[in-house]
Amino acid sequence: MIESGNGLWRRTGVMLTAAALLALSGAALATNQSQQRQEGRNANQNAKHEARSNKVDCRAANEKSNSQCRQDKRDTKQGGRQEKRDIKY
Repeated sequence: MIESGNGLWRRTGVMLTAAALLALSGAALATNQSQQRQEGRNANQNAKHEARSNKVDCRAANEKSNSQCRQDKRDTKQGGRQEKRDIKY
């Protein structure tokens, strides 16, 4: 059987359109994941900076022992890790 030229071009066009749509949907998904990772990193870094400054303030105020200040820092960092997990999922 010999196909007409129009039928072959139409089938090729449909296949190219489908391939382009698939490629674009994958790119959009990758972009969304990238933004989530960046937001997660920012949340984690903010928690680290906050924990450092809280520990310095805690030690300067001399209200708690050094181990209690360390535990406060750990708790703050853990909160940042949890925030990061919440962003990513």
